[in-house]
Amino acid sequence: MAKKSLIEREKKKQKLEKKHQIFRQFIKNKIKKSVSLDEKWEFQKQLQALPRNSAPTRLHRRCFLTGRPRANYRDFGLSRHVLREMAHGCFLPGVTKSSW
Repeated sequence: MAKKSLIEREKKKQKLEKKHQIFRQFIKNKIKKSVSLDEKWEFQKQLQALPRNSAPTRLHRRCFLTGRPRANYRDFGLSRHVLREMAHGCFLPGVTKSSW
């Protein structure tokens, strides 16, 4: 299990990213459409003024059950350990153990 403080920190980052998502997209579109460099620099300053943790690249995908930050499968939202246990226990429909 991941520490509760790390999981809560990740939730806080997700809320912050959602809060600033529309404004960040708006500024990025203005940067793309602007012609002069001065305008682009002004918009870039506005973008840099936003909190760092509001950037979507700072988010980390975690396991739904354990909170493990690594080796996650997007389709299931589970880490490889939990995915393997649930597949062996027949809790995931359509998932079979491959053999070759």
